[in-house]
Amino acid sequence: MLVGIMRETVLQCFCHTCTPPLGIVGHKRDNNAPTKKMPVKGRIRTKQPKKVKFITTEIRCQEKSKGGLCYEVILAEPTVAKRAPSPPQTNANQHVALEEKLRAAEERRLSLEANKLATLSAKLNKIEEASRKKDELHAAFMAATRESLESKMNSTVEKREAHIAELKNRLKDHLESVEKTRQSLEQQTVEVRCAVEEKLKTAAAQRDENMKKMLERLKEHEEQVVRVRQGMTERVQQLETQIQGKLDQARERRETIEREQKEKLRNHERRAEIVRQNKAALAGQDAKVGLPVGNETASSG
Repeated sequence: MLVGIMRETVLQCFCHTCTPPLGIVGHKRDNNAPTKKMPVKGRIRTKQPKKVKFITTEIRCQEKSKGGLCYEVILAEPTVAKRAPSPPQTNANQHVALEEKLRAAEERRLSLEANKLATLSAKLNKIEEASRKKDELHAAFMAATRESLESKMNSTVEKREAHIAELKNRLKDHLESVEKTRQSLEQQTVEVRCAVEEKLKTAAAQRDENMKKMLERLKEHEEQVVRVRQGMTERVQQLETQIQGKLDQARERRETIEREQKEKLRNHERRAEIVRQNKAALAGQDAKVGLPVGNETASSG
C-alpha cells in the first residue's frame, strides 16, 4: 500500500493535469493499472500543455531487520502515448447541412412514431378481438362444461341411488341368511347340549358302575392280601421252627463234637504222661546198669 502511494506521488506530472502510464515501469507490469482508453470520435479536444520530461521511479521495499525497512529507488524513462490531432473547426455550410440533417431526422422520427402508433393500435385491436373471441369461447366452454357436469351429476346421483338400493337388498339378504344361520346354530346348540347331557348321564352311570366294580375288586384284593399274609406268616413261623430245630441240632452236634475232642485230648494227655513216666523209669534203670541213654532210646523206639 505504501509503495503504491509513493509511486503515484513520484510519477505524477508537474502540470497536475495528466498522469503517466503505470503499466510498465522498468521491465515490470502492474496488473492493477488502468487500461489505456481510445479517443472517441466527434469529441472536442483541448490543447495539451507542453510536454515536460521527467524521470519515473520504482521503489522497492525490503525488511532488513525487525522494526526497520530498506527502500531501493530505480529510475527509468517514461513511455507516454501520442495523442491524435484535434479535428478542424466547422464552418457555416456545415452548420446548415447539420440543421437539415437534424430536421430530416426529426421528420423520420415523427413518421416512425406514427407508424409505431398505427401498428400499436392495430395490435391493440387484434388483442381486443382475440380477447372477445376468447371470452366467447370461454363462455361457450363454461356452458358446455356446466351442462356436461349437470348431466354427469344427474347420472351419478341415479347410479348412487341404484347402488344404494342394491346394497340395501344385499344387506337384507345377508341379514336374512344370518338370521337363518343363527336359528340353525341355536337348534344345533340345543341338540348338542341334549346329546352332551345324555352322554354325561350315561357316563355318570357307567362311572358309578365302574366305581362299584373297582370297589369289589379292591375288596377281593384286600381279602387275597390278608390270606396271603396269613399264609406267609404261617410259612415264616414254620421256617423259624425249622431253623430253630436245625440250630438246636447243630448246637447239640457241636457240643457232642466238643466233648469228643475234649475226651480225645484227655486220652492223648494221659498217654503222653504214661510215655513220659515210662521214659523216666527206663532212664533210671539204664543209669543203674551203666548203659548209654541214647541207645536205650533208640532201641525203645
